[in-house]
Amino acid sequence: MIDQILEFNKRFVAEKSYERYVTDKYPDKRLAVLSCMDTRLTELLPAALGLRNGDAKIIKNAGGLVISAFDSAMRSLIVAVYELGVEYIMVVAHSHCGACHMSYSHFHDQMLARGVTDETLDTIRKCGIDLGHWLEGFKDTEESVRKTVETIRTHPLVPKDVVVRGFIIDSETGSLQEVVC
Repeated sequence: MIDQILEFNKRFVAEKSYERYVTDKYPDKRLAVLSCMDTRLTELLPAALGLRNGDAKIIKNAGGLVISAFDSAMRSLIVAVYELGVEYIMVVAHSHCGACHMSYSHFHDQMLARGVTDETLDTIRKCGIDLGHWLEGFKDTEESVRKTVETIRTHPLVPKDVVVRGFIIDSETGSLQEVVC
């Protein structure tokens, strides 16, 4: 699969197909969007938001979450604010998300089946990593959005003038519903 992608890439560059995507690193709309990595949103999310290449910083992870004040999603948002001029942040979860009702016990069993040992998992726990929290999903999508928005809004490094709002996008139609936070 990766070799096929590399072959495509050679043609893409040779044909100068990249030219229509040329922009700079600064988001034209001063917007960052934190959303889920779900494949249904790859093209649907920017299309439904009317975003073109260069308009926004789109940060994706499993569930579109900030799980702690100093995780990689929060780091990316802080960089977007201070380095890239972001003034608006949208947290966009989606319907039928796989992270909803995700459980560490499910991952634990899969890890063991694929060769990760309990000894390795114990070592990680001894290093202070709570795998249960780190790999746990959420039960209520609206509540998850509220929690993520609140974490961003109250973060000690996020300026109070940055606008942070939360939404749920329908993963089929692209319809947005604002979550009251």
